[in-house]
Amino acid sequence: MDYAMTHLPTMPPGYTSATAPGVLPLLGHAPYFVYDALGFLESLPTHGDLVRIKLGPIRAYVPCHPALLREILNNDQVFDKGGPFYDRVREIAGNGLASCPHADHRGMRRMLQPAFSRRRTAEYGTFMEQEISALTKSWEEGSVIDALPTFYGIAVRTVARSLFATNIGDNTVEDIRQSYEIAFGNVFARMLMPKVLARFPLPVNRRFQQANAQLTMTVNAIMAQYKRSPVEHQDILSTLLAARTEDGAALTGDQIRDQVVTLIAGGSETTAATLSWACYLLTQHPAAEKRLHRETDSVLADRPARWEDLAQLPYTTRIITETLRLYPPGWFLTRTTTRPVTLAGTTLPTGTTVVFSPYVLHRNAAVFDNPRTFDPDRWLPERAATLPRGAFATFGHGARKCIGDNYAMAEAILMLATLAGRWRWEIAPGADPRPQRLTTFLRPRRTLLKLHARTVTTEENTP
Repeated sequence: MDYAMTHLPTMPPGYTSATAPGVLPLLGHAPYFVYDALGFLESLPTHGDLVRIKLGPIRAYVPCHPALLREILNNDQVFDKGGPFYDRVREIAGNGLASCPHADHRGMRRMLQPAFSRRRTAEYGTFMEQEISALTKSWEEGSVIDALPTFYGIAVRTVARSLFATNIGDNTVEDIRQSYEIAFGNVFARMLMPKVLARFPLPVNRRFQQANAQLTMTVNAIMAQYKRSPVEHQDILSTLLAARTEDGAALTGDQIRDQVVTLIAGGSETTAATLSWACYLLTQHPAAEKRLHRETDSVLADRPARWEDLAQLPYTTRIITETLRLYPPGWFLTRTTTRPVTLAGTTLPTGTTVVFSPYVLHRNAAVFDNPRTFDPDRWLPERAATLPRGAFATFGHGARKCIGDNYAMAEAILMLATLAGRWRWEIAPGADPRPQRLTTFLRPRRTLLKLHARTVTTEENTP
C-alpha cells in the first residue's frame, strides 16, 4: 500500500486555518459543544476555513469552506467514513450503506441502486400519496398535533411499504420510533465519553443497549414475517434478498439487517424532521405560507399530491430545500484520513478525524447571503446558479452522496403539498421549536400545531 503524502491538486492557495479559541485543559471545547453544539459550530467559520477543535479526547478538523468540503467528500478513499461519530453509529446500523467504509461501499451501492431507480422511486410515490392522504383525512378542525411523532409515524409506514411492500401496525411503528429515538439519541453521549466507559453498565449505556436490542428484534420479526409470505414482492427487501456479492454469495442476515436499519432511519428521520421544521417555519413566514397555498390550490385542487405533480410544485420544492439548508438532518458527521494528506496547507496524518457539518456550511455568511433568513427564493435557478459549487451539502456529494436523496425530497414535497392543500396551522401553546440537544438528527423539541381546515381558493373566486 502506498503511504506517500496525498496532495489535493484542485486546492487553490489562500485558505486559512486556525484553532478554535477557548481550549480548556483535558476538556478542550467539549463544554461549549455540550452546552450549545450548534452555536459553537456556527462560530467556527469566523476563525478560518479549516478549524481545529478538541472535544474531550477527540481532536478534529472542521472544514468551513465549500471547496474544502467538496474535496473531502469527493475523495472518499482518503477521507473515509469513520471517526468517533461513525464508530458509534455502527453500533446501531452496523455496516449499512451510510456507515460502511470505502472498501465495502461500491459493492453495496451497486446492489441497492436498482431499488432507487427513477421508475422504482415513482412507484413508492403511490405509498406516499396514500399514507399522507389517510392522515390528513383523519384530522379534525381545531385539533392539535405533535408534528415530529406524527410525521415520523407516516414516514415509517411509507418506508416500510417501500422496503417490505406491506403495512405495519401502530405498535410496531411505535417500537421503531422509540428504539431509534433512544439509540440515536445516545450516540453523542457515548461518543464524547472515554472509550473505556462505553463498556461500563452506566445508565446511558444500558438505555442504548436495550433500545438497540429492541430495534434488532423488531426488524428481525418484520423480516421473518416477510420471508414467510407466499407473495412475490417487488420492493427494496426483495432486491437485497436477490442481491449477490462480487464472488456470487448471497447477503447474510446481519448484512440485510444493517441495510434495513439504515434505510428505515434515512427514510423516516429525515422526512419527519424536515416536515416538522417546514411547518414551523411557515408559521413564522405568512407570506411564504400564502404562496404555498396558491401553488397547491392551483395544482392540486383539494386532492392529494401525486408523483406526477412534482414538476408543478416548484415553490413547495424551494421551501423544502430551504428548510434542509437551515436544518440539515445530519448536522455532525465524521470522516477519517486513511493516509497522510495536505488540506488547506495543513498536514493531516493518517487517522485524523475530520468533522463534516452541513449546518456550518449552510449558515456561513461567506457562502449564503443572510444565512439565518428563511428565503425559499434563494433556490430560484438564477439565484442558485450564483452559489459556490457544493454549497448545499445536506445529502453529501460524490460517490457517498445519499442514495435516497430523490426519495427523501419527493416524500417531503408531496407530504407538505398535501398538508397545505387541505389545512393551515399555527403554533399551539406548549410548543418548543428549539433544536433538540445533541441528537444524531437535527430535530425540533416539540412542534405542537393547531390545525384549521381550509377551502381551496381559485383565481375565479379570489376577490
